[in-house]
Amino acid sequence: MKNYSIWLKAAGIFQFITAIIHSATLFITLPPNNETEKQLSVLMNTYQFDMGAGFHRTMNDMTIALSACLCLVCLLGGLLNWYLLRKKVEPQIMKGVININLFVFGISFVLIARFAFLEPVILMGLIVLCLILARVTIGKASGAQSS
Repeated sequence: MKNYSIWLKAAGIFQFITAIIHSATLFITLPPNNETEKQLSVLMNTYQFDMGAGFHRTMNDMTIALSACLCLVCLLGGLLNWYLLRKKVEPQIMKGVININLFVFGISFVLIARFAFLEPVILMGLIVLCLILARVTIGKASGAQSS
């Protein structure tokens, strides 16, 4: 496929899918399977760290904030890509936007691959793969236009 917009649309779709699936984890709580998990769950939800300046947060509070940020970053990336594609922005600007996407989602992929489990690794990997393919194809397209 020589058209970068196909790959950028695919990246946007995977960004939306990742945001939707990951946002479900903000509302669903899995019950503990054994006594150790029950103790861990109680501590994650009740033990409050003193963060200074009057802030007392549980580990669960911090996990929710980080999870919400992943959803929002994916949503922002997907919406921005779709908006710019609808406006038919010139390839040079899209190349810069794709580079920024690759930087942000590439770092996210490395961190998720190191610290998360299979599902987010696969989804973030698909986002990065589609962005790489969009970047390669737009590089060829914009190089041919400038000649």
